[in-house]
Amino acid sequence: MLSPFRQTYRYLQRQAHESPVIYYSVLLGTVGPVLAVVAPSIRESFGYKQPEMIPTTYPLPNRPRKPIQGYEDE
Repeated sequence: MLSPFRQTYRYLQRQAHESPVIYYSVLLGTVGPVLAVVAPSIRESFGYKQPEMIPTTYPLPNRPRKPIQGYEDE
C-alpha cells in the first residue's frame, strides 16, 4: 500500500543529492498549488480584509445637468 510513496520518497531523496534542480523543481511545483488553495484562509486568520472594489464608472452628480451650447472655452 505504501510502496509507491516509499519509492517516490527514495527517488526524491536521491535527486536531492545527485540533482538538486529536479528536487527543488518538484518541491516548488507541489507547494505552489497547495498555497493557492490555503493562502486565502491563512491571510484571513491574520486579519486581512478584501479592499473595496475599484469603481468602473464615473459617479454622476445629484443635480440637474446644464445643457451645453457651443464651446465652453470661448
